[in-house]
Amino acid sequence: MTSKQSSIKTSILGYPRIGEQRELKRTTERFWKGDCSEQDLQDVAKNLRRQHWEKQQRAGLDIIPSNDFSFYDQTLDMTCLLGNVPPRFNHSNSTVDLLTMFNMARGIQEQQNVDKSGGSSKSIAFACEMTKWFDTNYHYLVPEFNKDTTFSLSTSKPFDEYQEAKELGIETRPVILGPVTYLKLGKSTDGSNKYDLLPQLLTVYTQILNRFQELGVQNVQIDEPILVMDLTAEEKAAIQSAYDTLSAASGSINIMLATFFGSLQDNTDLTLGLPVEGIHYDALRGKDGLNLVCDNFPSDKTLSIGVVDGRNIWRNDFKQSLQIIRQACESADNVIISSSCSLLHSPITLKNEPALDHVIKQWMSFADEK
Repeated sequence: MTSKQSSIKTSILGYPRIGEQRELKRTTERFWKGDCSEQDLQDVAKNLRRQHWEKQQRAGLDIIPSNDFSFYDQTLDMTCLLGNVPPRFNHSNSTVDLLTMFNMARGIQEQQNVDKSGGSSKSIAFACEMTKWFDTNYHYLVPEFNKDTTFSLSTSKPFDEYQEAKELGIETRPVILGPVTYLKLGKSTDGSNKYDLLPQLLTVYTQILNRFQELGVQNVQIDEPILVMDLTAEEKAAIQSAYDTLSAASGSINIMLATFFGSLQDNTDLTLGLPVEGIHYDALRGKDGLNLVCDNFPSDKTLSIGVVDGRNIWRNDFKQSLQIIRQACESADNVIISSSCSLLHSPITLKNEPALDHVIKQWMSFADEK
């Protein structure tokens, strides 16, 4: 069968942030020890982001992500953006700073509390729970909710990083964690129903989209990996409600809904029917559901197809990729060839591995090579 003529672009869902020489890890540890200032740490981070964007630009990617950088993990970044700081950290400011973020990640060993009578005492604030990010070797800090949880726009991170890239002459697609995945991956500390928080949560997500519109953002990537999981009726309804709301708030912004780590299974009809401009599908981990997605893909949506494995260290199977791309082009007028998931889960580059056996090395592919 001959593929119909489709518009094809290229992208990745995210890039490793640690640095080729582990610069971010080393500088962060120095900051924790008090051996460098916060400005030193921020300078290293800014330089890494510039290097990563420029590297992707030189590689010829049509769509380059921003806000995929993190000092710790992107779920914690979302918690800070939403102002969802657990009460034990005694955070009362309208903004969540870097120190508060690190306190949530590492805990506080000694904390000075002053009571109304002027007396003081010392206490600890235990770190947020850490657990695996799906079935990868990465972890995330679990968001905490209770019936009194409130959300407010509390950092400027995704907006600042978009503007950073813009000043370099690079248009990016900001990446944010989706609202229902955020709730799904969190825990209720008092037994209350965390999905009752969705309407209030969507108010802040609407503010995020409004801010992106003010900055001239054209495309936003919203990650909802829970769509590859078994969902309850309540969770499916939450997904529909969320994207009805976000679509209405998106204005001129095109939403790319990103799913990865598996097939959509029973969530295929729900996902394909959501009012978004594009859907990313992991054609490698979700190969058993690829035909169902392609056979039913809406004609008015862009299909982002993940054909380069973001989770291994091996060269791409180009024959397999070409077959998938042809299938995608039969299903959609606008196709984006992409990584299966963020390249965060892959080492950065083979050029710094001179000791590898050359026979083995020729079969390997890290983030840059991918």
